[in-house]
Amino acid sequence: QVQLVESGGGLVQAGGSLRLSCAASGRTFSSYTMAWFRQAPGKEREFVAVISGGTYYTDSVKGRFPISRDNAKNTVYLQMNSLKPEDTAVYYCASDPRGDVYEPRSYRYWGQGTQVTVSS
Repeated sequence: QVQLVESGGGLVQAGGSLRLSCAASGRTFSSYTMAWFRQAPGKEREFVAVISGGTYYTDSVKGRFPISRDNAKNTVYLQMNSLKPEDTAVYYCASDPRGDVYEPRSYRYWGQGTQVTVSS
């Protein structure tokens, strides 16, 4: 069993930055594919970024939201720069996918989510 706990969300003005953290516990963190998803009100949960052997991003965050991990701390990060109002959503950390890493339904473990609100 893997437990994931996100932190770092909040309210920020457009153009600002936030860093999300996802602390994992339970098993060998370094072997897990880790991802960030987000869900805006009334919308489906969507892929944001994933880190495994490499890093991959949805087009809307490329160049703005680098994903990284610190295996010594069992933590994955999402550095969110140049934030836009359309980035407003609940952000979720996920791990251990079985299948398409871009699909939420592939992931076995989820955090509780952290709210990010970007004001214009």
